[in-house]
Amino acid sequence: MDEPIRVLVVDDSAFARKVLREVLNKQPGLRVVDIARDGLDALEKIAEHNPDVVVLDLVMPNLDGIGVLQALPKVGAPAVVAVSFSDAQSELGQKALECGAVDLVRKPTSLATDRLYELSNELVGRVVAAAEKRRSRAPVPKKSAAPAVRPSHRVSLVVVGASTGGPQALTRLFTSLPRDFPVPVVAALHIPPGYTDALARRIDESSALSVKEAADDQELEPGQVILARGGTHIRVERRAGRPYARREGGPVEALHRPSVDLLFRSAAEEFGAGVLGVVLTGMGNDGLAGARAIHEAGGRVLVEAESSCVVYGMPRSVRDAGLAAGEATIDEMGELLVRHVA
Repeated sequence: MDEPIRVLVVDDSAFARKVLREVLNKQPGLRVVDIARDGLDALEKIAEHNPDVVVLDLVMPNLDGIGVLQALPKVGAPAVVAVSFSDAQSELGQKALECGAVDLVRKPTSLATDRLYELSNELVGRVVAAAEKRRSRAPVPKKSAAPAVRPSHRVSLVVVGASTGGPQALTRLFTSLPRDFPVPVVAALHIPPGYTDALARRIDESSALSVKEAADDQELEPGQVILARGGTHIRVERRAGRPYARREGGPVEALHRPSVDLLFRSAAEEFGAGVLGVVLTGMGNDGLAGARAIHEAGGRVLVEAESSCVVYGMPRSVRDAGLAAGEATIDEMGELLVRHVA
């Protein structure tokens, strides 16, 4: 291969990251482009570097290796070589392979020893094989974004919903928006409590916009992205013509907290035709009722195209109901959003 194989190392152990980086960088034709300490960090680094291969620990805090595999897109994702205490015959190893890992290398039972260097030849061989397999895949043409039809009303608020694959999708979307994006954005992601703040901070570091976890009773500003806190609903309100976000623990009317439907409905009730909704990758149909409320209020809804979705559930339910005003892959969604709010 003329181009070096670009590798991202993901492991929650600092010692393991050090050793794996050394082992791979010593091999001609391999280059470690970055390291990540957990799954959320990995998804951001994947979006930033587009590596050929990810060497992925399976047991990590925040988002584990299985969560990373499930969040990767079906098209254009890096090849993944899992590195785990479990072997390929274990339940965890089988799950990793089912979720898309191309190979699995077993770690020694004690990480903080030089035994980790014993992985060298096996790991290098499997990383090279994984890269060759990825590079031999025929390229898949990108689906062009649907042309935007200029709204009859000025957009004053964007609301976004996502579930499975959402952390990576939100990262790609929000890092693609320009600093002068003219309206505030509020997003509801199905994610467990305790993870949203870390995700918001990581996106904020690489985005031109300000990205933060929602505070209670917060005024919304143009160029600002607010992520609903995991485990808590969020709704938007209009006060003296200004948009505000408010957290709430209930009602217990939805399967998910935060509920995309609740966010979208509150936006439709308060901002009517000035709302632009965006439904990204996710399982189920949370967002369908909210998309219908936005549509009936005169607003518009965009959906992520099937080709870039990890799970084509939520966007499909909106599209099949005839509520989508536009469709785009996640890498083209930012451009489509800008065209709709301009």
